[in-house]
Parts: sequence; C-alpha cells; structure tokens
Amino acid sequence: MRTRPLKVALLGCGVVGSEVTRIMTTHADDLAARIGAPVELAGIAVRRPDRVREGVPQELITTDATALVKRGDIDVVVEVIGGIEPARTLITTAFEHGASVVSANKALLAGDGAALHATAEAHGADLYYEAAVAGAIPLVRPLRESLAGDKVNRVLGIVNGTTNFILDKMDTSGAGYSEALDEATALGYAEADPTADVEGFDAAAKAAILAGIAFHTRVRLDDVHREGMTEVTAADFASAKQMGCTIKLLAICERAADGRSVTARVHPAMIPLSHPLASVREAYNAVFVEAEAAGRLMFYGPGAGGSPTASAVLGDLVAVCRNKVAGTTGPGESAYTRLPVSPMGEVVTRYHISLDVADRPGVLAQVATVFAAHDVSIDTVRQTGKDGEASLVVVTHRAPDAALSATVAALRKLDTVRGVASIMRVEGE
Repeated sequence: MRTRPLKVALLGCGVVGSEVTRIMTTHADDLAARIGAPVELAGIAVRRPDRVREGVPQELITTDATALVKRGDIDVVVEVIGGIEPARTLITTAFEHGASVVSANKALLAGDGAALHATAEAHGADLYYEAAVAGAIPLVRPLRESLAGDKVNRVLGIVNGTTNFILDKMDTSGAGYSEALDEATALGYAEADPTADVEGFDAAAKAAILAGIAFHTRVRLDDVHREGMTEVTAADFASAKQMGCTIKLLAICERAADGRSVTARVHPAMIPLSHPLASVREAYNAVFVEAEAAGRLMFYGPGAGGSPTASAVLGDLVAVCRNKVAGTTGPGESAYTRLPVSPMGEVVTRYHISLDVADRPGVLAQVATVFAAHDVSIDTVRQTGKDGEASLVVVTHRAPDAALSATVAALRKLDTVRGVASIMRVEGE
C-alpha cells in the first residue's frame, strides 16, 4: 500500500458534508484498504465557521475555499455546496491546480457539464458526480460504464423524492396538494421554498444529466421541457384510478425511433398500476432504463438525504482516489453522437383530457370532429352529466404533442366546451 495519504478538500459541511466527514473518519481504515492508500481530510471550507458541527474537527474549518482548492497538496476536491457560483469557479480552480473533483451539484452539471468536463480533461483530472442524480442509487456509473457497450433507448424515472411523497399522499389518502405539501414540509422532505422540486426544476437538471450520459450527446438544462405538478388535483387521481393508473412526476429521456434525435422532458403523467414505477412510494426514487441488449433495468432506492447522498459521494471518492493511485483517470464526457434535442412538439405519446361541456345532443360529435381535424385518434370517451352540465374525459391514441396542443386550442373555442379541466400525458405502456 502506498504510504503517502491522498489529501481531500471538502467544500461545504451541511447535512451531506457532515456525513461525508463522519464516514471518512470512522471508516478510514476500510477506505484506505479499498483504495490502496490512506485518505486524509485536509480542509473543510464553510461560510459560517462558528456553527457547531458535531464530529467535525474545528482545526480543519476554513472560510477561504479558494485558498483551499489552490493548495498544491490537494488530490481530490469534494463539492457539496450546490448552486452555480462559487461552485463553478472553485471546481475549475481545483482542476487547474491538479485536483480531481467529486460533485453532487446537479444544477451546475446540467448547465455547464461540457465545459467542466473539458477543463478536467485538459488538466488530466477526473470529474465524478454519482450523487448529483438520485442520491444513493447507483445510476450514473451504470449508464456511463456498465452500459457503455449497449444502446440505451429510453430512461424513465421518478428522480425527486419530495414530489413523489406529495403525489403518493394525494393518491393513497385523498389529500389535496396543499395538505400533502404541508405534510412533506413537516417531515423535512420539502424545503421552506419547494419551488425547485414541485415546479420540476430539480428533476429537469437530473434529466439533462441522464440524457447526456445515456445518449452520448450534450443535453443542457435549457433543452429539457419542464412542467410542475402543482396543478394536479384529486379529480385527476380519481380519473387515473378509473383507468387503472396512478400519477407520478416523471423524467423521460428518449431516443427518437429513427435514432436521429433525442428528447428530454419532466412533467406529471398517468402510468398504469402494472408498471414498476407505479409502486414507488413516499420519498423514494426509481429509474427505469431500456437498452437494446440489456433489456429493461430498474434502479430503486432513497433519492435524497444526508446518508444516502454521502454514500454516493464516498463511492465516487474511492473511484477517483483509486485512479490517482494508479496514475490514470476514469471515463470523461462521451458526446460523440452529437444528436440534436427535438422540441416538445415532436414528442409522441398518449393523452388524457378532461373537458367541462354542455350536456346536450351533438356535443360529443363536435368534440370528436376537432380531434379528427388535427389527426389525433380517440381511444376511449367517458361522459357524465347532470343539470345541463357534463364532464367529458377523452383518452387518445399516441399523437405528437404539437397536434394535441392544437386540438386543445380548438376545443377551447367551441361554444359547447365550457373549460378544459385537465390535460395529462399517459406514459409507461
């Protein structure tokens, strides 16, 4: 075993950083045996040095993150501070001074992953980020390495625990959105400002990362179509149950049938109860991968939290340190396909549309005519009516998103349609 320890700089010491520190300290001998060299925590950069951090050596605390990553003896920088800046500058500086980087920063990687990979390669360094997607679930490395010889066609998953907890409570208890959100907040699953979760920003960043790895092309956060789940209602769940479905906020990355483009999107969707993702409860994550040779694979587990995320960080740390000992680097960015990202309008799927209509003869025929005019084929229709008003639920066959949007716009103009109560995609079939 090599005797000189590998020195690690930790940027951030919140919930995840504190757990990384604890594991590095309590499992130092095991980590050294697995890596082939001792690993030493050389410094911890924080914004609030006076904050009490149980089990964290005070002598390692510093507020000068830049000086820490510039130290010539640092082998690996672990970044768990999040956000774009100063994380981007600190990671770039670490590469320039010879250090490899382990990051959990999904927002930064989704927006600037290509530039960071290029900088890492230019300086002979590693950039690993398993913890950026789905917490402890091994997903990035299987896509990047285990399936490197296969062709991945689709990645479909629940990648945000907060939204899954909320939707699960709405489904199982009949709670409304606000009530379920309050429970998620009380249990610590939702932040005081849950916007990033419930509006789909968090899941969209993860979708960009997954699509880029799966399809060997560059997909940025701006390329991902995003819809939140704040408008999902109890009525939507009731309708889903009548179809034998439930509702999940899904990240969906797909290769086009002709192989010439890809799409990436995040939105609520109905999925059949027979689909494996339908049974994912509370704050758990699960990702379904479809590959040509491997077939269908499912990855399941806790998607957030201090310990699960720290587990992923430490896994990357061991891999990067092994590379350091061997004098090599791991796989970098693979973007050789250079596939374009198609707009949402070209996505083809099924739809569930709920309309409030007048309860009189001829309404259904009018609605059907609009669907036919836009080449959207109807699969099933369900109508209930009372006192001159009716609810009309239409489920379509597969159609382009642009065609469905044009259909809905035309339906809104009908005098007999009093409102479009809900539009939801149907996935996972």
